[in-house]
Parts: sequence; structure tokens; C-alpha cells
Amino acid sequence: MPIYEYRCASCGSEWEEVQKITDSPVEVCPECREPHAHRLISRTSFMLRGSGWYVTDYGRGSGGRAGEKSSPAKKDSTKDSSTTSTPKSD
Repeated sequence: MPIYEYRCASCGSEWEEVQKITDSPVEVCPECREPHAHRLISRTSFMLRGSGWYVTDYGRGSGGRAGEKSSPAKKDSTKDSSTTSTPKSD
């Protein structure tokens, strides 16, 4: 559940409330009991960590998406000079 920050316009006290997103905002200050509480906009502490959250993590051979098969490795298009024979001119 998200943690919301509030400030009272009457007494200036600040506090945090753990609420569901669907809950109504707090309107009454717990300190002075006046109906002047307002929700503050603040930074969140939400962070995405671990494998799979960054652009560079996608497309790695070991982790692919569910149901996705890895494609076979392409053969090198350069020819080995030791196996090719060139016709000799007389």
C-alpha cells in the first residue's frame, strides 16, 4: 500500500498515512482536529531493481520471454581461405 504525506494548513503539522489507492484522502488533522489537512506531492521510494528491468537485460540468451525459442546461431559468411581452392592459370 502507498504511503501518503499530509500537512495541516492550520497548525502546520506533517504526518504520513498508509492508505489504499481507493481510500479517500484524510481531511482532519490528528493534532489539532481541524479539517484543513491536505495531501502533499512528494517523491516516491519506488525502485525497480534486479534482472529484467533495464533495456540492456532484454535479448540475452539465457532469460528470454516465456514461450520464446532462441534462434540458431548464424553461420559466419566469411570463407576460410585454407578450404577454398582457386584455379591456377598456366
